[in-house]
Amino acid sequence: MLGPVILAASRSDRMRRLVSAAPVTKQVVDRFIAGEDVDDVVPVIRELNGQGLELTMDVVGEDITNPAQAAAARDAYLELIDRLKPLELGTRAEMSVKLSMFGQALDGGHELALANVRPVVEAAAEIGTTVTLDAEDHTTLDSMFAIHEELRKDFPQTGCVIQAYLFRTEADARRLAANGSRVRLVKGAYKEPGSVAYLDKHEIDRAYVRILGALMEGEGYPMIGSHDPRLIAIGQELAHRAGRKLDEYEFQMLYGIRTEEHLRLAAEGHRMRVYTAYGTDWYGYFMRRLAEKPANLRFFARSMLTKG
Repeated sequence: MLGPVILAASRSDRMRRLVSAAPVTKQVVDRFIAGEDVDDVVPVIRELNGQGLELTMDVVGEDITNPAQAAAARDAYLELIDRLKPLELGTRAEMSVKLSMFGQALDGGHELALANVRPVVEAAAEIGTTVTLDAEDHTTLDSMFAIHEELRKDFPQTGCVIQAYLFRTEADARRLAANGSRVRLVKGAYKEPGSVAYLDKHEIDRAYVRILGALMEGEGYPMIGSHDPRLIAIGQELAHRAGRKLDEYEFQMLYGIRTEEHLRLAAEGHRMRVYTAYGTDWYGYFMRRLAEKPANLRFFARSMLTKG
């Protein structure tokens, strides 16, 4: 399978230099990354919102090695929120954050990440929007869920992400659904061992459907993170069976992938949120997008051969 190989490459400095230097890389990366700074991304936010789409914004970058870098990541999100304020979009433009960017992996990282993410959540609430905590590899999840629970004491709209391929997720989903959380369900994109995760695609898909059913039947707000047409259709059916109205759940897809489907779902009256990443440290994010979907890898390889 190519996915684990690509994920390994995402941690290779040599591969980072090779991919970054390829002449075609920028035009391919531009498919997935909305820009390098907040000035680039504001017009994208306006354009997508004008098409009836909602957004969750991600400032990319995960190689945090000291507290100063974690503080800089916090400040980048605060700058984004400051630029969102005059747009008056409310929850039509929220934010997604990886706690690794806020110092979670450093010494004392749990407390540091909580201290850094709290002002972002507070600032988001002040402009009428919210923050979703992204899931990372399984070793970080207890910390993420604890921070999520702590933030929800003052900001109950704070969301979190769960990953269908992990064995633990069905129990996590039922707990989160019972307490009324906003929950994005994705398949999962990190390399995990068979001791904690399903490795077979069909097992992952079956787990996704079981977990989504639990979320739809619960008290929370499900966010269906998938580009899979079959899972999208199943999500609609599960929402219908649970008696949910169109504004009581939403779909989420990545910027640059299946854009026609984004517009189709929005035109049907669904809440359709586009996960929109920007920033200069795009390499790890880009490589995970290739690992998640073979078609993305074929697109990149074809471009390298024809344009390089």
